[in-house]
Amino acid sequence: MVNIVLVEPEIPQNCGNIARTCAATGSRLHLIRPLGFDISDRAVKRAGLDYWHLMQVQDYENLEELFTRHPEARENLWLATTKAPRDYTQASFGEDCWLFFGKETAGLPEDFRRANYARCIRLPMRQEARSLNLSNSVAILTYEALRQQGFPGLSGQGEMAEQE
Repeated sequence: MVNIVLVEPEIPQNCGNIARTCAATGSRLHLIRPLGFDISDRAVKRAGLDYWHLMQVQDYENLEELFTRHPEARENLWLATTKAPRDYTQASFGEDCWLFFGKETAGLPEDFRRANYARCIRLPMRQEARSLNLSNSVAILTYEALRQQGFPGLSGQGEMAEQE
């Protein structure tokens, strides 16, 4: 199981795309407030997120609440940041890992990054590029974590395999 943590996400479309990734992979989504959008049942239905029922989503007032409710997260966390000293291929994503992503305009809080320096990773990209889209970054790291775990609970083949 992969736990995706979005710290103060701002753009509802990104969260919707990330929610779809979580639904498809069986990952859990954790949202740290404040949120830049409404996640009430009514808002979710209006947005057409028909896969929301396939997900486990929890929200928290702040990071402290998340760590109080899930102390195990401190043991197996990874922080995605463009400021990281190493790329994600150097990370070993264990079972039930926690992947943290910051808000679109500012990333993860500096004090949180500094406190977890050894667990900060980045996606390689051209120096002139500021960053990738948040939902793309989440998808890349989620699938890498699942690949390292052997894609537990996910189908290893598509319907074309049945045609052979």
